[in-house]
Amino acid sequence: MLSTTERTRLRRGKHKARTDRAELYALLDEGLVCHLGVVVDGAPMVVPTAYGRVGDTLYLHGSTGARSLRAGGEVCVTVTLLDGLVLARSLFNHSVNHRSAMVYGVPRVVEDERERLEGLRALTEQLAPGRWEEAREPTARELAATRVLALSLEEASVKVRTGPPTDDEEDLGLPVWAGVLPVRQVFGEPEPDPGLVPGVGVPAGVRERVSERPPLPS
Repeated sequence: MLSTTERTRLRRGKHKARTDRAELYALLDEGLVCHLGVVVDGAPMVVPTAYGRVGDTLYLHGSTGARSLRAGGEVCVTVTLLDGLVLARSLFNHSVNHRSAMVYGVPRVVEDERERLEGLRALTEQLAPGRWEEAREPTARELAATRVLALSLEEASVKVRTGPPTDDEEDLGLPVWAGVLPVRQVFGEPEPDPGLVPGVGVPAGVRERVSERPPLPS
């Protein structure tokens, strides 16, 4: 179960809250990009970045020179999956069907080499399953230029909206179409690098991505 804190407690739309930790894991595992919110020199900064999950830890990475990874202190990480546009009879009641997660905490810089590689592998596999075994591993120089952060999933919340629009009763008779326009993310056909060595085919992991169809939200 997710532990509710003052920062993760939903004050509006409480029925959209989910408390099963398995739903948090499933949402994070389906996503591809998170948004890292930090405060740099007294001003907020939100950076889209790749991530990976290992157990109850979220791994983020970037250049050692990135200000967003050197700020220190509290951060907020969000992941949102858009499932549909909810078109109501009234403009006020338009909405979106979505699944979103919000994680708070103070990330730690990963210094242990073994954990750094584990975190980087999780990041790589999140985007392209099987890629870690196919591509060249990072060199010592590349690792020295890369900072890996580990963020505990202890303080997190999940919010989900599903279903049709919620129109006011007096609007139900209006001659205005209402319903949900589903949104699905799919992968297109792979586009080979023009400099690819002759004879190198598309790996199985990439092909599987192309054939994937995201599940309908429950």
